Amino acid sequence: MTAGTLSRSERIARLNDRARQAMGLACVAVATEGFRALSDEDQSRVRELVETFDAFTPDNDPYGERDFGAIYRDIEGRWTTMRPARSAETVFWKIDAYDRKLQFASEDPANPAVTRRVLTIMLASEY
Repeated sequence: MTAGTLSRSERIARLNDRARQAMGLACVAVATEGFRALSDEDQSRVRELVETFDAFTPDNDPYGERDFGAIYRDIEGRWTTMRPARSAETVFWKIDAYDRKLQFASEDPANPAVTRRVLTIMLASEY
């Protein structure tokens, strides 16, 4: 399937994948105060899991745009994309599409010429 034959949702999903996989290059990446309070090691592991995230389901990705996910720390301190029976911490990541000046929502998130993506990483408790 060529770029011209992809659905709008699939074009957006691919741009969002690129934003996640090249945080700070293919998007503006921001992190909340709570996330930045985690240890450097924890922040690094979570960012790695965001970059490689593929645990999309109809529950967390109802529109097929791959713009949201959750990362969990289990009670043993391990970070994972799969929800553990008991989690000690949950981190959300979200991609939003803005105009090129980052003032308003993008008119066309499927068009990178008019869109800048912002990836936010936050503790679920900060939501």
